[in-house]
Amino acid sequence: MKKAALVILYATAPLIILISLMVSTTSEITPSVIISYFCGNITDMATHNLIGTIIFDVRLPRIILAFIVGASLSMSGHALQALFRNPLVEPYILGISSGAAFGAALCIATALASIQLGAFCFGFIAAIMSYFFAREGNRVSIVSLLLSGVLISGIFTALLAIVQFLSDPFRLQTIVHWTMGNLHTATWAKVRSSALPIFIGAIWLFLMRWRINVLALGDEEAASVGLHPEREKILVLIPATLVVTSSVAMAGVIGMVGLIVPHMSRMLFGSDNKASLPASAVFGGSFLLVVDDLSRTFMAFELPIGIFTIVIGAPLFFYLLKKTRLGMGA
Repeated sequence: MKKAALVILYATAPLIILISLMVSTTSEITPSVIISYFCGNITDMATHNLIGTIIFDVRLPRIILAFIVGASLSMSGHALQALFRNPLVEPYILGISSGAAFGAALCIATALASIQLGAFCFGFIAAIMSYFFAREGNRVSIVSLLLSGVLISGIFTALLAIVQFLSDPFRLQTIVHWTMGNLHTATWAKVRSSALPIFIGAIWLFLMRWRINVLALGDEEAASVGLHPEREKILVLIPATLVVTSSVAMAGVIGMVGLIVPHMSRMLFGSDNKASLPASAVFGGSFLLVVDDLSRTFMAFELPIGIFTIVIGAPLFFYLLKKTRLGMGA
C-alpha cells in the first residue's frame, strides 16, 4: 500500500506541474491555446512569441518557485519533527521562520544586505538560540526546546513589528505584503538565487535521513550505535535552517506547510525517513503548487498564498488532530 502511494505521488507531481502551467485567470490564454502552442499550431509569430513569454517567463518560474518552496518547508518540518520526536515541531515553532522573517524585513527596510543573506543569518541565529537555551547540561529536553522556540519566535516577531513601525510607508507596504507570503513576484532571478542553497540543504537532509531514523529513536539509542546525538542534531539543524531561510527570503512567510504535510506524509508513507522524507518534499511541493493555483484563480484578484495555506491547512490539522491525536506513527 505504501509503495503504491509513493508511485502515485511521484507520478502525480509532474501532472500537477503541467496542469498548473495551464491554469490562468485570463480567457485568452486557455489550456487549448497552450496545447496548440506546444503542438506548433500557432502560425502568427506575434501571438506565438506572446504565449511563449507568458509560459516561460511568467508562469514557469512561479511554478518552479512554488514547488521548491513547498518542498523545502515540508522537508525541513519533516526532519525537525523526526529529530525531536514531536509532530508539533516545525520551523515556525523553533523560531527559524520568525528569525528569517525579521532578517529579511530588516534588509528590505535598510538595504544593509541581500534579503536572502539576512534571512539565513537571523534564521540560523534563532535556531541556535532556541537550541542552546533549551540545553540542560549535555542534553536538550524536547519540552525545553519547544518552550525556548516559542520564546525566540516571540522575540523576533516583536523585532519584526519594530522594523515595520520604523519603516517608511512604501517599504512598510512591501514588508507587510511579504509577511503574508506571496509568489506573484516570482522571476527566474529568484529561482536561481534560491535554487542553489535549497538544493544543497535538501541533498544534505536526504543524505542524513538514515541518521534521522536513528536519532528519532532517542539519544541513548543513537549513542549506542556510535552516533554523537548533539553533534548529529546540529548537522540536521543546519540544512533545515538553510532551506527554510532561503524559502522565506524568496516567498515570505508561508505557514502550515511545514506542520501539516510531514504529518500527512508519515500517515501515507510510514515513519521510515528513508522513504517518507523525500516523499514529504514532493508532497509539499505539489501541495503548495495546488494552493497557489487556487490563490490566483479563486477570485478576480490574487490573495497572498500564506492566507490560503492557513485557511486550507487549519481544517486539515484539526482533522489529523482528531484522527491520530498527533502520534508520530502512521
